[in-house]
Amino acid sequence: MDEKKQIGVLGGGSWATALVKILCNNQNKVYWYMRDKEAVAHLRKFGHNLKYLQSVQFNKEQIVVSTDVQAVVDACDILVIAIPSAFLYEAFDAEPPKGIDKKVVFSAIKGIVPEYNSIPARFFHKTFHLSYENIGIIGGPCHAEEVALEKLSYLTMACSNTQNAQAMADAMRCRYIKTSISDDLFGTEISAILKNVYAVAAGICHGLGYGDNFQAVLVANAIREIEAFVDAVSPIHRDVKSSAYLGDLMVTAYSTYSRNRTFGNMIGKNLSVKAAQYEMNMVAEGYYACKSIQEMNKKFGVNMPIQKAVYHILYEKIAPAIEIRILCDTLT
Repeated sequence: MDEKKQIGVLGGGSWATALVKILCNNQNKVYWYMRDKEAVAHLRKFGHNLKYLQSVQFNKEQIVVSTDVQAVVDACDILVIAIPSAFLYEAFDAEPPKGIDKKVVFSAIKGIVPEYNSIPARFFHKTFHLSYENIGIIGGPCHAEEVALEKLSYLTMACSNTQNAQAMADAMRCRYIKTSISDDLFGTEISAILKNVYAVAAGICHGLGYGDNFQAVLVANAIREIEAFVDAVSPIHRDVKSSAYLGDLMVTAYSTYSRNRTFGNMIGKNLSVKAAQYEMNMVAEGYYACKSIQEMNKKFGVNMPIQKAVYHILYEKIAPAIEIRILCDTLT
């Protein structure tokens, strides 16, 4: 990427921290907005995030950390937004930063904006009057914890403007990150949202004591549901067996790092939703996404028994053991 292009990351969690670490491999300066004043002060003094991925040590001269989102927007040509979708509306509702419509924005958000039942790309388009050509998504499969350990990982940059996708891919490619590009913005983003719902399902089943054999059947059926839904929403040619779709689903459904699987596991062990959320102290995007997908699917009418089962458990308080037993009869 042209060195004149400045990149900023908005968000203070583990994925935002991992993305800043990746970008530091290729950028002279990385701008970083965090809302938490204590975390910013800690980063400036000690060079690591106070709450997330504390093992990642940053060069304090290389990162420009600020609690002023407008300052970061003004300084950057490209913005990577890694704020959890559940808090996205709140983050930009009161006083949206000016000038985002003139930037390229890449979403690193794997959830739906619940206030609008909207994917982040559409939220950015409507809120900031951004052209879809200047909106992209950073897709997996990739866990922040493995980035912190510099374990080989793969990322997909999806944008209808493939030049923007390639520029972002170049900025993030490094010794332990391989990148590829795609023009399937909507399919990649919706798949990234749905895989969290299916990871919750995988966790529920694990908590109930189902084994690896059943989990394999569950994931095989889940990728078919993903394919059917993204084809209904955005009917273009895509290969859902590629890493941005199937790979992202698998790592989220199987990995012990997956917060959605962890959340589902707690539900399967008969914790309430509130208790599981309290125990985790992190956002499980699949909880919010499940309800929003349920609402979205009223328009498309796609047969999604796994997604519906998760919805029944989380929002209609059907006992997990009963709901999954019913689900078993629909899987092939």
